[in-house]
Amino acid sequence: MSQVSAKIHDPASVDAAIENRFSARAFLPTPVPRETLHDILDVARRAASGTNAQPWKVYVLQGAPKDELVQKVCAAHDELRQHPELETKFRADYDYYPRHWVDPYLARRRQNGWSLYGLLGIEKGDKDKMHAQHQRNFRFFDAPVGLMFTLDRVMGQGSLVDYGMFLQNIMLAARARGLHTCPQAAWNDYASIVLPHIGATAEEMLVCGMSLGWADEAALVNTFHTPREEVDSFTHWVE
Repeated sequence: MSQVSAKIHDPASVDAAIENRFSARAFLPTPVPRETLHDILDVARRAASGTNAQPWKVYVLQGAPKDELVQKVCAAHDELRQHPELETKFRADYDYYPRHWVDPYLARRRQNGWSLYGLLGIEKGDKDKMHAQHQRNFRFFDAPVGLMFTLDRVMGQGSLVDYGMFLQNIMLAARARGLHTCPQAAWNDYASIVLPHIGATAEEMLVCGMSLGWADEAALVNTFHTPREEVDSFTHWVE
C-alpha cells in the first residue's frame, strides 16, 4: 500500500486534522500555490449533499482582487460605525445567529468573546479596539487567500446543512496540508459589496467567507483555542 493510500485508510490522520484545527486569526503572507488550493477543493467536493445537489459555489481571492475587496469592506465597516442608521444597507441574506440569544448558547458566546478580548488586552467598553479587532475579519486576518461561498437563492435550507459539510472538508483538507483557516460569518452583512465584487449573480446569496493560509505561530491571538463541551453533556443514549 502506498503512503498516500495508507493515510486515506488511517482514521488517526482524520482525527489529527480535526483535533488540530482551530480558527486562526493571524496569518503569514506566504503565498499558497494554486495547485494546492485546487487539491483542497478537489477533496472537499466529496462532501455529502441531499440528492447529490452539490449546492456550493466558491470564489477564490488572492492578490489585487482580495486587497480591493478588503479596502471596500473596511471602508463600509468604518462608515457604519460613524453612521449606525446605515445598518439597513448592510444586512445578511439569512439569519446565521439567533435574533434572541438564550443560555447555554449566550453564556458560551460571551465566554468566547471575552476570552479572546482578554487575551488581546481589550477591555470591556473599549470600542476603538473592539472595532479594530472586528475589522481584522475584513482583512482576512492578513491571510494570502480569501474564499467566498455562495448559494443559489432557489435552494432550500437543507442546502446550508450540505454547505456545512463542504466547508468542514475544506478546513480539514487544508489542515492536512499544514495550512490553517478561519470560517467567517462576519462577511455576510456586507454581501451587497462582496457579491458584485466577486462577480456573483443576483440569483446567489453569500453563505460566508473564509481565510486560508499559513498560520503565524508567533502571534498571541493564535494561542486562543475555544473549549468544547464533553460528550455526555450533549449526548442522549436512547435505550
